[in-house]
Amino acid sequence: MIEFIRNKIKTSVDLKISLLQNEAVLNTVNTVAEQIITCYRNGGKVLWCGNGGSAADSQHLAAELSGRFYYDRPPLSSEALHVNTSYITAVANDYSYDVIYSRLVEAMCKKGDMLMGLSTSGNSPNVVKAFEKAGSMGVITVGFTGASGGKMKDISNYLINIPSTDTPRIQECHMLLGHTICEMVEMGLFPK
Repeated sequence: MIEFIRNKIKTSVDLKISLLQNEAVLNTVNTVAEQIITCYRNGGKVLWCGNGGSAADSQHLAAELSGRFYYDRPPLSSEALHVNTSYITAVANDYSYDVIYSRLVEAMCKKGDMLMGLSTSGNSPNVVKAFEKAGSMGVITVGFTGASGGKMKDISNYLINIPSTDTPRIQECHMLLGHTICEMVEMGLFPK
């Protein structure tokens, strides 16, 4: 079993090494951080969505912006769209689980806000519908996906597609790059 553990760690490290050499992903991460800074300077907000582990990661990253990351500073408007369970269960029951996020985007977003969607496949119907609604409203969309980008590839303003098809490894990289973006935003808006 020790060799199994070593193999899992090596697979994770190898993927992160490939990201170090992936200029497209690095440039996109840099641009996304700049776009978030601009969004906040213009009085906007950053919303997040995903399912399962990606929902947990969305909530985690929203909290890094709305709370703090490395140091004390004013809070930033950021929330994960799944945190109101009464809303989620009502809309899923009355309409469809596929529209739980798009209805909130319609209710909460304005042009210039940002919607971050995490989906390792890039095909989660509720995230795809949220991106479609966001696009029609002038909301900037950032897709965090796996290698192919799935359906989100063509409807994301910015795509951070991790070069892997292994869900846990993709999610690890989403968190690494998400944390990096949060740190860049904090430094950019509140330099020490």
